[in-house]
Amino acid sequence: MKAINETNDHAASTRGGPLRGVRVIEMAGIGPGPMCAMLLADLGADVLRIERPGGLNVGIERPLQYDLLRRGRPAITVDLKDPAGVEKVLRLVENADALIEGFRPGVMEKIGLGPEVCVARNRRLVYGRMTGWGQDGPLSRAAGHDINYLAVTGILNAIGRENDAPVAPLNIVGDYAGGALYLAVGLLAAILHARRTGQGQTVDAAIVDGAAHLSTMFHGMVAAGLWQKERGTNVLDSGAPFYDVYRCSDGLWVAVGPIEPKFFGQLLLGLGLDSTSGIGQSPEDWQTTRERIAARFATRTREEFCRQFENTDACVSPVLDWHEATEHPHMRERGTYVDVAGVLQPAAAPRFSATPCSVPTPPQPVDTDHEAVLSAWLSRIL
Repeated sequence: MKAINETNDHAASTRGGPLRGVRVIEMAGIGPGPMCAMLLADLGADVLRIERPGGLNVGIERPLQYDLLRRGRPAITVDLKDPAGVEKVLRLVENADALIEGFRPGVMEKIGLGPEVCVARNRRLVYGRMTGWGQDGPLSRAAGHDINYLAVTGILNAIGRENDAPVAPLNIVGDYAGGALYLAVGLLAAILHARRTGQGQTVDAAIVDGAAHLSTMFHGMVAAGLWQKERGTNVLDSGAPFYDVYRCSDGLWVAVGPIEPKFFGQLLLGLGLDSTSGIGQSPEDWQTTRERIAARFATRTREEFCRQFENTDACVSPVLDWHEATEHPHMRERGTYVDVAGVLQPAAAPRFSATPCSVPTPPQPVDTDHEAVLSAWLSRIL
């Protein structure tokens, strides 16, 4: 491959983040795989996305600049039906710390890029496998999406209001929290192990496993008899009046969460209520308390209540839409959102004192100059 040019060398030396020099191959997929790859790229890893000819049917088509999970890394097209294309990926594997794939079990083996083949070329390789159901089990080869994985873990049944249907959450809980983040943690743990021992391994990241793990606290509460089976009847699921949302006079909403008694007292004080008239945090008082709190919030606008509770510990916050969130003073002060090529989007997270992350680069089209892209990717050093 050609030597790296000065522009690429400069880019390599200025790329920020604690994962600078970690090389990752991403076999293009949808959902949690790209989210994991984006996260690693945000943290400074050199991720190379391998696309199939013709691209992917991602289900929700959008212009490239708005497909934000593809930010921060270049992409090339490789025909994996061609032995030469498979060999090209294996050459990259020889120089990679990790590989991410999100196909159904057996697909990578079928095309000649399974874990055994790849590890034979690079014994230090960490092979990350992202699926909904996992690599084994009765459902391992079944289709599914976030809502299906949450359904079988008990999480979906727990989300919703009393005497109403379960609420399908955004795919943040399953795909991204239970999937992408667990894959990222697994990859980084295995990379540390590989650097210590010289031995790579396979990481089986199943959304059902990660989502179930996220619910650990609730299993403890169920076992202790502190969580009721009926949704919408518990402290954290809208059952408690001090952990819920309320509509204001302008039709907008506030979130209320003063679980601690001293914070709950500040909420009552701000609303002009007291705890001597059937209002309190005990379950027998919940209905009356909810009615009284709701009546007070219905008398003024969201903005008025936000000013009322500013600089207090009453745990009252405005329920903002996507645009409003980017304009919130706290988010603006912290730089939680950044403008990347004219598209406002979340910045890299978390923050690092010694190795701050760079502002992400926008999603890139598939590059036809493979040699330049591969030369730049292979040049990265710690």
